[in-house]
Amino acid sequence: MNQSLPAWAREMRDLFRSGTCSQFLLHGNVFDVVPHGGKMLSVSSFLDEVMFAGYDVILHYDRSRGIRAVQGAEDWSQWVNSVLGAENRGQAYLREPGAALELIDRYLLRTLNLQALGDARVAGRKLAVVVDFAEFVVPRGDALALGGPFSANVVKVLGWANDPAVLHANIITVLLAEGLHDLNELVSENPHAVALQVPLPDEGEMQTYLAALVEQKMPELPAASDVAPDQLAARLTGLSRIGAQRVLARAVRQGERITPQWLTRQKKDAIERECQGLLDFIESDLTLDHVAGLDAVRAWLREDAELLRRGALHALPMGYLIAGRIGTGKTFLVTCWAGELGIPCVVFKNFRDRWVGATESNLERIFGVLRALGQVVVFVDEADQAAGKRGGGDTDGGLSGRVYSMLAKEMSDTRNRGRIIWVFATSRPDLLEVDLKRQGRLDVHIPLFPPETAAERRALLGAVVRKLKVPVAESDLPDLPGDITLGGNEIEGVLVRALRTWELSKEPRPALAEILLDVVREVRPSAHTRKLEYMDLVAVKECTDARFLPARFRDLTPDEVEGRIEELRRFV
Repeated sequence: MNQSLPAWAREMRDLFRSGTCSQFLLHGNVFDVVPHGGKMLSVSSFLDEVMFAGYDVILHYDRSRGIRAVQGAEDWSQWVNSVLGAENRGQAYLREPGAALELIDRYLLRTLNLQALGDARVAGRKLAVVVDFAEFVVPRGDALALGGPFSANVVKVLGWANDPAVLHANIITVLLAEGLHDLNELVSENPHAVALQVPLPDEGEMQTYLAALVEQKMPELPAASDVAPDQLAARLTGLSRIGAQRVLARAVRQGERITPQWLTRQKKDAIERECQGLLDFIESDLTLDHVAGLDAVRAWLREDAELLRRGALHALPMGYLIAGRIGTGKTFLVTCWAGELGIPCVVFKNFRDRWVGATESNLERIFGVLRALGQVVVFVDEADQAAGKRGGGDTDGGLSGRVYSMLAKEMSDTRNRGRIIWVFATSRPDLLEVDLKRQGRLDVHIPLFPPETAAERRALLGAVVRKLKVPVAESDLPDLPGDITLGGNEIEGVLVRALRTWELSKEPRPALAEILLDVVREVRPSAHTRKLEYMDLVAVKECTDARFLPARFRDLTPDEVEGRIEELRRFV
C-alpha cells in the first residue's frame, strides 16, 4: 500500500500496524466508489484488493448473502464442511446473523488456538473479517431489549475488538455502516474499536474523479459542458462520486447542455435526495435591498458577504443568532441575504426521527454533506426547538441531550470558520443553551424589532407592497399611525384585508390608501402584549452590538433589562 490511499485508509493502516486497534467501524460515504490504480472500487472491494492485499483469508458477511470467503476459500470451506456436516445446518447457518457470527467466531478461535500451538499451517497467517450493513447485525438499542440473538451478536463483536489475542494475531475486523449511530452504542462507543468516517469527496478529489470518468466512461463529457473542468468539480462538491456520475450521465444521455444554471438545479435535487429530505436549498431572487430599514444589520451582513468573496475567512464569525418577536422578519432577512451571498444556503428540515438512533444518524449525514460543500450557510429556524438541551430529558430518552452535544461539537470546530456558517433564528433565544450561543459558535447576535418611527413604518409597508406586487404607487401609500405596534406579518395581514375590501368594492372603487387607513383603524392590537415585550427584551439581552438596537433600548443597563424580564417571566 502506498501514500495514494485516502486519509481514512491511511489512518486505518497505521493504527493496525502499530498494534493500537484491530477493529474498525467505517461509516459515512460507504456506498461510494474509491479510485485506486486506475479503477473505481466499491469500499468493500477496496478493502479486499488494496487494504487486505496479501491476506490469507478474507471473510465477508451480510444478512442477505451470508458468509463469503473472497480469499482463502479452500481452508474456510474445508473447515465449514467439517463443522456443518456434523451439525447438519446447511446454508441457512451461514446467513442467519447469530449462527453466522458464531461460525466466524469459532473459526477465529481455531486460528488463535493453532497459532498458540505453533501449527505451521497458520504461522503468520493474516485474516480479515468484514461485516457489511452492520447496522442490521448489531443494531442500535438496548442489547437485552433487542433479544437474545442480537445480544449475542453484540458480545461477539465486542469480543473481537477487546481480546488482546486477536489484537496481536494479525486478525482485523471491519464493520461497515452508513450511520455510526445506527450501530449498537456498546459497539460504536467501544474504546477498543476505532470509528473512521469515509467522507464525501472534496473539490480536489472530485476533479481527479471527473478526469478518470472522462477517460474511462464519458469521453463526450467535455463537449457537453459549458463549465470548465475545475469549476465543474467545485460545483459538484457535496455529492458522492456516484451521485456526480448520475447527474452528468443524465445530461450526456439526454443531450442536455451542462450549464451553470442546469448544474446548480441538478446538484440541489441530487443532494436533497441523498440527504433524504433533511436539507432544503434556499433559492432566492431577493436581496437585502428588499429589507425595509435595519440599516445597521444590512450593512453588517453585506460586509460579511464581501469578506466571503475576498476569502478573508479568518475575519468571519462562526455563526449568527437572529432573535426577535414573531413577525419581525427573521426568516425573510436570511432569505434576502442568501440572494447576495454567492454560496449555497441550506435550511435544516426536521431531522428528528422516532426510531432509536435515527435522529443522530440523520445529523451525521447532514454534517457530512455540509463539510463536503466547501462553503455553505446553514439556517436553523425555530432554533430553540431544534437544537436540543444539554441535559436532555427523561421524556425523550436523552435524545435532546445527544442532539445538543452533536450540534455543539460541530459548531465549535474552528476549521469550519468561513466554510460552514451557522444562522440560528428564534423568538425565544432564552430557551437556547448558553453554551450554544457563546462566542466561537454564534458570535454575532442580531435583534429584530417592529418599526419604531414613521419612516420605518412607511418603509416596511412599501416593502410588503413590493412583496405582494400590489398595483399601487408607494407615494400613494398612507402613513400608518404610531399608536399601534405592527410587525411585518401584521402589516401584511392588514394590507391583504384592505385588498380584499378593494377587490369586493363596486365601481367606482375607493382609493386603496383610504381603504387601508380604514382597516388600520379597525385593527385590534395583539392581546399577547406581555409575551411580545418579553420576546423584545430577551432579544435585547442577547444583542452583541449596540448599533443593532433602537434608541429606546440602547441606554438600558443589563440590570434594567434583566429586571423587566423577570417581571414578565410569569406571563410567558
